[in-house]
Amino acid sequence: MRIDCKHVWQHISAYIDGEVDAALRAEIDQHLETCEICSAVLDSTRNVVVLVADNRVFELPAGFGRRLHDRLEKELETAGP
Repeated sequence: MRIDCKHVWQHISAYIDGEVDAALRAEIDQHLETCEICSAVLDSTRNVVVLVADNRVFELPAGFGRRLHDRLEKELETAGP
């Protein structure tokens, strides 16, 4: 089975937490070897985890959540099968 970006994004948190089965982990690993976008999403998600675990409080810029959501929606629409 060949997975696509959308599939990787759906499992990225479980992947980071080591909660995906071996077969899915292998598929994601293979996808990450050739997909710069998903590799960047993985790195960014890991960075968010580190920041959240840091316990420091910081305020996001106004409208950040909406812009992030819009960008993810756009990426999901353009990510082909």
